[in-house]
Amino acid sequence: MSTAADYDGVDPERALKYAVQHIKGDRAQIVEGIIEPVSPTWDHEAAAETIRDQIRPRARELGCVTGSGNLDLPGSSNWYVPDIAVVPAAQAKGATALLPEDTLLIVEVTSESNRDTDRVVKRKRYAEYHAPLYLVVDRQEQSVTLYAEPGQLGYTRVDGPHPFGAHIRLPAPFDLDVDTSGLT
Repeated sequence: MSTAADYDGVDPERALKYAVQHIKGDRAQIVEGIIEPVSPTWDHEAAAETIRDQIRPRARELGCVTGSGNLDLPGSSNWYVPDIAVVPAAQAKGATALLPEDTLLIVEVTSESNRDTDRVVKRKRYAEYHAPLYLVVDRQEQSVTLYAEPGQLGYTRVDGPHPFGAHIRLPAPFDLDVDTSGLT
């Protein structure tokens, strides 16, 4: 029988994040201490692919990779698996997880089950952890919104929401217009 003394010195945040990385089968993330499976539908994946296909050439020019690798938010019970993150290839090499501040861009595509998580919770946390650009593809509202310039109280610059079909400008270092007509 285990006693409380058996767990003295165990860091609960570290234990939770270790556990979520070792779940068999589906990938999972931790959002505000709740473990959530990450199992997107094909419709969700198609929306992410529409964005990924447009940013990938520029990401390569910048020496970056695009993927959905783990993002750790140290000091919190959060471990995210974004739909797309653009990160410098040198930082991605050999990394189990990166910090949001290590990214150049994070893209989340909403689903009925995670809509508020992507729009509210992750927006707040990504700003808090200095992700420079956060693009939300809201499939329920059929809109896209770009958040930039993270500050103490959240992102200080918001571009959108724009309806699907609009072009949205990703600022430097991308300097790229993303066509959202393929999202409709």
